[in-house]
Amino acid sequence: MPVKTFRPLTPSRRYITVASFDEITKSKPEKSLVQTRKKTGGRNCYGRVTARGIGQGHKQKIRIVDFKRAQKGVSAKVIAIEYDPIRTAYLALLEYPDGKKAYMVAPNGLQVGAKVVSATNAAPDLGNSIPLKSVPVGMPIHNLEIRPGQGAQLVRAAGGAASVMSCDAGYAMVRLPSGEIRKINENCYATIGQVGNIEHENVILGKAGRSRFLGIRPLSRGVAKNPVDHPMGGGAGKTSGGGHPVTPWGVITKGLKTRRHKKYSNRFIVVRRNGRPMKQK
Repeated sequence: MPVKTFRPLTPSRRYITVASFDEITKSKPEKSLVQTRKKTGGRNCYGRVTARGIGQGHKQKIRIVDFKRAQKGVSAKVIAIEYDPIRTAYLALLEYPDGKKAYMVAPNGLQVGAKVVSATNAAPDLGNSIPLKSVPVGMPIHNLEIRPGQGAQLVRAAGGAASVMSCDAGYAMVRLPSGEIRKINENCYATIGQVGNIEHENVILGKAGRSRFLGIRPLSRGVAKNPVDHPMGGGAGKTSGGGHPVTPWGVITKGLKTRRHKKYSNRFIVVRRNGRPMKQK
């Protein structure tokens, strides 16, 4: 799916690119599968701002996606490819023989009228959901479960794809888009194919207003504030005092490791994202 550019008739139009939406076949969502998204403005239940830079934005509807592909062994027909405002990937609207409808993340190349199924013995065709032990080595997959029956949690963003490297002793070695190699239970389900909307990474917002449409508000730089307001504020000129970038509360913002050293899932990571082997403790 290519992106569209514009003649530079205005300063912002010079850089703006938008998705062409050629794959979209239905402009309005299925009413029975949506709910209104509540805006928090970055505030918690006490009305206090806990996440800065959040607020306003266009009204959005949440599409209820069936990440479990609950109807096993039942073939469904793709009746539409739709846009989802809260995720980068597109959605495929499925219709089952009993008339029920459900959303799934649309893989790249899935067409309206195609048949997809979620089953243990299903063929490794585009859009089918099968256990990792049945996935051919090297084939692109997405919508991976971490625990059997829990529902897909990995590789759901636009253009994402993982691959199975091997299966042994009840676990599949899966290479994730980040480069991490992780052991996942071979009974976990995954969907065949690469997530659609692969050109999403080439979309350029081009102006501040498009960020506001998404609910992203501007943030002031720490060095532009006074010392009373920020640890990096003040000074004769634009200087941070030679210190490491921090938040207004002094927490390091770049390079601080937030993952727990003794996290239980460390034993399932074989190679980390940086290419180094995981040290088992």
